[in-house]
Amino acid sequence: MFYLIYLITGFFAGIIGGLLGTGGCALIMPVIRFGFDFDPAIAVGTTLTAVVFTAASGAYQHIKMKNVDKGTAKIIAISGIFGVVIGSVVFGYIKDYGKIIDLILGIAFLVVSGRMVYEGAFGKGPKNSADMTMPGTKAAKGALGSLIGFLTGIIGLGGGYALVPAFIYSFKAPVKLAIGTSMASFVWMALIGAIFKIYQGVVNIPVAVTLGMGAVVGAMYGAKLTKKIKPSTLKAFFGFLFLYVSLKYIMIYFGVHI
Repeated sequence: MFYLIYLITGFFAGIIGGLLGTGGCALIMPVIRFGFDFDPAIAVGTTLTAVVFTAASGAYQHIKMKNVDKGTAKIIAISGIFGVVIGSVVFGYIKDYGKIIDLILGIAFLVVSGRMVYEGAFGKGPKNSADMTMPGTKAAKGALGSLIGFLTGIIGLGGGYALVPAFIYSFKAPVKLAIGTSMASFVWMALIGAIFKIYQGVVNIPVAVTLGMGAVVGAMYGAKLTKKIKPSTLKAFFGFLFLYVSLKYIMIYFGVHI
């Protein structure tokens, strides 16, 4: 029965992730952390492992649609793997300190909630473009990949949460290219990160697989719904939801439950 609930959770997370172009990890993590009372480290490891499925599926679809700058994806992936190894080692030292993990995640969600509220409420989000070239130097892309990989190794978030906005706002990349290239490069970070998390004993593998399978199916429906639902409306709603999630993470660090 519980696995059916996990499957449904992954499915709805995939739908929202497909609609917003962020992947399902930002929704899965707080749900299993607070809804199913997972240990903070287990929530990170299980979410990252589940994301391997959605990232692989998304990367395949975007490569078929030619939404991927393969050169950039290669640079980000290689540098990202280097970063995720270091981040995973750091995570190994803090994995037993649940409150610290909660605080780090609270700050991370505070950033993403602010961006989503701003874009959704004020209609300031990036626009699509017919241009399908990824600006930026190799050095800048390598530095970005290492940074995102490092964050992924520690908090299990990185693709739609960090790479997509970095491509759009820092490199001025077209939205579709940003999402596609993010998926194609992040799948390798997620895979290496998941292997480390499994080795570190912080992954509930059956739950991760169930969540991942649900999210893959949900993402397909989410992508189709983008033509019917305004992303700005959803961004505003989930921006405020993530604001609450971020405050919940942060307050737990101080021993306050909201």
